[in-house]
Amino acid sequence: MVTLPLVGGCQCGGLRYEITQPPLMVYNCHCTNCQTIGGGAFSTPVTVLESTFAFTAGQPKTFEWTSDAGNRRFGWFCGDCGIRIAHGQSPTVGILSVRGGTLDDTTWLEPVGDIWTRSAQPWVTFSGERLQAEQQPADYGPFVERFQRQGRFGSS
Repeated sequence: MVTLPLVGGCQCGGLRYEITQPPLMVYNCHCTNCQTIGGGAFSTPVTVLESTFAFTAGQPKTFEWTSDAGNRRFGWFCGDCGIRIAHGQSPTVGILSVRGGTLDDTTWLEPVGDIWTRSAQPWVTFSGERLQAEQQPADYGPFVERFQRQGRFGSS
């Protein structure tokens, strides 16, 4: 079982955070924004309720952009090392996408699906066991249910 709080931070240690309740889901995002932000083929967001996330050290810088889905988004990052910590929607909808690789313990991360597969790099292959969406899903319910079935946080 994974224990709470989940803790993490940026590369230089200037920003630290904690998450006090289990995530809603973990998936891979192949949108062009995530590819650009992370400098890789996809990102692995850990989706949490914004009310369960708090910075415990440092103050993040904020950057805003328009997502591939047309939503206005913001990202929190370290002003010293540049590492992106989390994204949210403007105005807020109460949900954050925390960059999975910023957690101190990433051993439990197992994505339940892949979104924005239509913009995935051509060499990326998808597991038939994971959920897939060509773009942003209208309903994340199946992703949440699949993540809960992993049972990493007990009866959460």
